[in-house]
Amino acid sequence: MTGWNIRIWFVPFATFLSLLVLATGVGSSWISPSRVITALAGYGSDTDMLIVWTLRLPRVMLAALGGACLATAGFLLQRALRNPLASPSILGIVDGAGVGVLVFLWLLSDTANTLTVSILYQPIAASLGAVLTALLVAFFAWRDFGQPIRLILYGIAVAAIAKSIVTAFVLLAPVFSASKALIWLAGSVHAAKWSDAMIVGTLFFALWPIAMLMSRQLDQSVLDDETAVGTGLSVLALRGCMIALTVALTATAVSFIGAVGFVGLVAPHAAQALVGLRSKWVLIVTPLLGASMVLAADIIARTAASPLELPTGSITALVGAPYFIYLLIRQARHDQ
Repeated sequence: MTGWNIRIWFVPFATFLSLLVLATGVGSSWISPSRVITALAGYGSDTDMLIVWTLRLPRVMLAALGGACLATAGFLLQRALRNPLASPSILGIVDGAGVGVLVFLWLLSDTANTLTVSILYQPIAASLGAVLTALLVAFFAWRDFGQPIRLILYGIAVAAIAKSIVTAFVLLAPVFSASKALIWLAGSVHAAKWSDAMIVGTLFFALWPIAMLMSRQLDQSVLDDETAVGTGLSVLALRGCMIALTVALTATAVSFIGAVGFVGLVAPHAAQALVGLRSKWVLIVTPLLGASMVLAADIIARTAASPLELPTGSITALVGAPYFIYLLIRQARHDQ
């Protein structure tokens, strides 16, 4: 890696650390970056240590890790389908995971708004919903798999079905389940706990190295199927593995930070603009940009209408939706 590339890689890393410190300082009482850094180092006042480590850092870490999961999932899906428009939210995987989570909340919450089973089962429910949605999109798009626009349209249609199911659950569920569901649907990390961040972090750092180990094969997957097979790549096996990782990473993220969309679309494109197409570098930068995107959105959500708090997912959508429209127009012109 050249010195120039190292400097380019350093920019997203420095941005992520800056947003991490800033997000930790934002709240009902402002804590300056210097005090945040001192508290993170373990030398702050008792009050700062309590606020930083107990009240704010779980939220910040959960937002960062959730963003990293969604961004990595988006990159893997784009490579799996060789489609720059692909992302977990566009293809309905986020909404499918949402259906799984809402069924979980509806069936396994009591009248005290408390889960009757461990929260550890929630990612499993989200994974089932995501897998079923991915299979449904694959079923519809099987004959048109080589046409990116048709695949995207099938994904949008399946996402719409999932959204309608979610709406039905919210309307039919008891009030205590509906209120919890609405918070989740908005995309929020306000109720984060260290246990949540630990689960997401453990799963991310278990799945991300698998993607890194496949970086050479991911580079080969940019080629058309016939050429890739000629280089010795098992295209179908790699594609299945990448989609499985995409579903697992998406389910992990949305289980805890809710339906935060478009991170998986924007972050991989930004990473490739910075470091090029080599997968091993993109897989390093993409999670940092995804984490930064959700952290920035969470900061805006907490400060734009203070003391009210906006949904984090609505902020990411303000950035991601126009970018998706731009990509859709560009892809349509390319296909003509």
